[in-house]
Amino acid sequence: MARLAAFDMDGTLLMPDHRLGDATLATLKRLRERDITLAFATGRHALEMRQLVANLGLEAFLITGNGTRIHTFEGELLHAQDLTPQVAERVLHGEWNTTASMHVFNDRGWFTDKALPWLLVAHGMSGFEYQMADLKRLPTDEVTKICFVGDHADLEQLRLQLSDALGDSAHLCFSAFECLEVLPPGCNKGAALAVLSEHLGVSLAECMAFGDAMNDREMLSQVGHGLIMGNAMPQLISALPHLPVIGHCQSQAVSHYLSHWLDHSDLPYSPE
Repeated sequence: MARLAAFDMDGTLLMPDHRLGDATLATLKRLRERDITLAFATGRHALEMRQLVANLGLEAFLITGNGTRIHTFEGELLHAQDLTPQVAERVLHGEWNTTASMHVFNDRGWFTDKALPWLLVAHGMSGFEYQMADLKRLPTDEVTKICFVGDHADLEQLRLQLSDALGDSAHLCFSAFECLEVLPPGCNKGAALAVLSEHLGVSLAECMAFGDAMNDREMLSQVGHGLIMGNAMPQLISALPHLPVIGHCQSQAVSHYLSHWLDHSDLPYSPE
């Protein structure tokens, strides 16, 4: 029996319209009734996630910023990791051959210099918004991560540029087809989940996790029970071919799977 369940948000728990379905919320509450600890592991900001969890009436640990922060459900900071000022400076002031927009995150919020209202649709449940700013004037000693949003093919080329410039001083990952993130080295959801599981006295073998993108790879690969969404990035499915693939987030597949696991764990599972 799992003692800790970790969930990615977008493309996993949330439906394509970025809402949490009623069946999913009910199933998460059933897990809590079984004394299973919940953790939301997401690229979203801690400020946004704390509000969402409070609005949903759930007790859950928060792994945010793709592993840059871990908070208890009371809001206590358990772990923090930032880009070095040198890396932040290099990315913010670098000349990159890309049409992607740049987004900077620190503990005060989300900052960009290009208004993209369509990005806010994903944050409708919380009302969380970016702040317009001159990115080159932001303090470089408090940057948690930097995100580039654009066409996937363009981001693939940008990833090569950033890799050449930063080497092993940063971790690069796709959190979605249109989103490339620059994170501190060794920083990912899996590393953060390991910190959290140790804090809770739970082994990773006693954890289950759900995800859909390459930023979920480390988390899914190291838990006792990793599950991939049917709508996942093909790269993730290829990278972890031994893990089961469940249904689509549109049909609240996490709830469907967990309901079967809670009620009929002795029977084979089928996504249909």
